[in-house]
Parts: sequence; C-alpha cells; structure tokens
Amino acid sequence: MVYQFSLGVQQALGEKTVLSVAYVGSQNRHQSENELLNVPPQSVLPSLINNTVQFNSVNSYPGYGAISMYNNAGNSHYNSLQISMNSRLHRDLTFQFAYTHSKAIDSSSGNGSGGDLQAIHNPYDRSYGVGPAWFNHSDVFNANFVYDIPAFRHASSRAVRTAVGGWQFSGYVTAQTGLPLNITLGGSQGSNGLPGGATNRPNLNGSITYPNTLTAWFNTSAFSAPAVGQWGNVGYDALTGPGRHNWNLSLYKSFVLSEKRGSKLELRAESFNIFNHTQFQNVSTSFSASNFGQITSAFDPRVFQLGMKAFF
Repeated sequence: MVYQFSLGVQQALGEKTVLSVAYVGSQNRHQSENELLNVPPQSVLPSLINNTVQFNSVNSYPGYGAISMYNNAGNSHYNSLQISMNSRLHRDLTFQFAYTHSKAIDSSSGNGSGGDLQAIHNPYDRSYGVGPAWFNHSDVFNANFVYDIPAFRHASSRAVRTAVGGWQFSGYVTAQTGLPLNITLGGSQGSNGLPGGATNRPNLNGSITYPNTLTAWFNTSAFSAPAVGQWGNVGYDALTGPGRHNWNLSLYKSFVLSEKRGSKLELRAESFNIFNHTQFQNVSTSFSASNFGQITSAFDPRVFQLGMKAFF
C-alpha cells in the first residue's frame, strides 16, 4: 500500500521563466520481507559462533534448520523538497535546473540489490535494519542548457548558411551526494551464527570522519568488533559514499540538404565527463576485509564520441 502526496507552488519570473517549489512525499506499508523464525535464544549465539552447539538442537523448532517467513510487514517513507526552474533566457537559449533534497527510509530494499523479500538483518530486533534506503541520495542537482548559435543563420548565401551556420551547443550537469554505506562485520560473527540472511555490524567507538582519500574514504579506526554473540551498534546505512559531479557537453551541426523537404544532415560531437574529473564509486564496507574503507572503483573517465544522423 502506497500513499503519495505533494504540495507545490509555481511562480512566473518574467515572461519566459517559471520557478517551482514543491514538497513531495510517500508512505509505504506492507512491503514484503523475509523473517527468520526458527531462532534460538540470543544467549546461545556465542556457542553457535564458537561451534560448541548445533543450530538445530537449540533453536525454537529442534531438529529443523532455517525456517523463513515471507510476509508483508515492512514499512518505508520518503520526504523531499523539490525546486526547479525552466527558462527561455533568449529565443536561442533554453535553460533548466532541478534540485532535490530528500530522505528515503526503509527496511526492505536491501543493500544495493533492490527488489523485495529482503532478509531482516536481526530477527530479534526488526528496527536493526531500518535506515536510509540504499538508493537514497540526500541532495541531487541537475541542470541543462541548449543554445542555438545564431551566427550566419540568416546569411543571404545558402552556401554560407549551410557551411558555417546551424550550430547548436548543449550541456548537462549533475551533482549529487553519495549513496549510503552499510558497514558489515564479516568473518564468523558476520551472521552472529544464524542462517537465513542475518547481518551483523561492528561497533562505533567514536565519531565518523571522512578523510575522502583513495585508501581511506572514512576513518576505519572508529570501528571495532562487538563481543561474541552481540549485535554491533553501527546504524544501518549510517555512512555516506562518494558523491558525483559530472559535466557532459555536446556540439551539433546541421547541413540543410533541402529546405523544401526539410531534409538535413546532422553531425554531432559529444563528450562525457568533459573535465576528466575522477569520480569515485564503490567503497569496501566489510570490517573484516583487508581493504576496509578503501575506494574500489570509479566512474568512467572522459569519453568523446562522434555521430551522424540524416533526416529526410
């Protein structure tokens, strides 16, 4: 069940510009998830981790292994401030931008996998897996422009209009904060001795800081392993990964083949990440990994492509 609601106001700024400000939100109920039912008392978890007892001898239904219940008990919500502006600054120049400040909280989207029927991280405490949704970007800014270069558009010579006129310049800019990072424990305590998708996390001993370097995106010294059989106190998706700032620019040229039929030949040169800015992507989030806290990948470097299109 999904409840969606919004409230917005639009204001004209001059004759060719419209500014929009809106609140947009949703409440979601009865989302599907996977709950581990056949679990032992929490006091037994250290013995399970140390392999001094067998799981199917101490759980709620002795003699059986993991028993999962797929039910519709997950909840989530989304709240956002959305600002946008559409403007025709000049008859040849169009400009648009949009900014969203938002937060999505849930317990059922998984950690980067999406989909439904995600396992509850702690079967003893449903709230242990509630936090920012894996797809949550708290701030997103997009802008684009299209400029039809008027030079030689009305030249008396058709050859001049065709050869040096008809240029169009456009660009797209995106800037956004990073996705949430879910710090997992790993090793023998990674599932706290439970089968069926239980996920433990380390303890947070101090404040989280971000050196934002290739080898230390966040300060790994702030984390430690909890006592055997205990659940770590780091919140779900409590950290934030690398953001992104990207510019794409394009240049188009049209050659008119026949004004009567409207046929033309279009050449285009397009660039992605035009400034070749390094944009980090993924971070190692397993406490037991040797590269814990390090950047593991980046988005593509600068790319150029050429294309041709015929209209007839």
